[in-house]
Amino acid sequence: MFKPIEVKALKNYRLQIKFSDGVEGEIDLSEFAGKGVFKLWNEYSKFESVTIGSSGEIVWNDQVDMDSVNMYLKITGKKIEDIFPKLREIAEHA
Repeated sequence: MFKPIEVKALKNYRLQIKFSDGVEGEIDLSEFAGKGVFKLWNEYSKFESVTIGSSGEIVWNDQVDMDSVNMYLKITGKKIEDIFPKLREIAEHA
């Protein structure tokens, strides 16, 4: 299973993420800036404080985090079934 091993805040609400399987890329999160819990990012230094949580989530504080699986999918262009093949089997039998 892949996990993020490095995360770095870039300009314009973008993140550079590297995963344990060697995949790396940039994610644009600007669509979230200033909305809901992401109002935290109105102070840009808060966005820059991004870290990796103990479960592999991308974290800004104890109330703001994002699932790294979705970021991996965006970077690779894969579907969830591509990385978790059992989901395809379950869907076929549903």
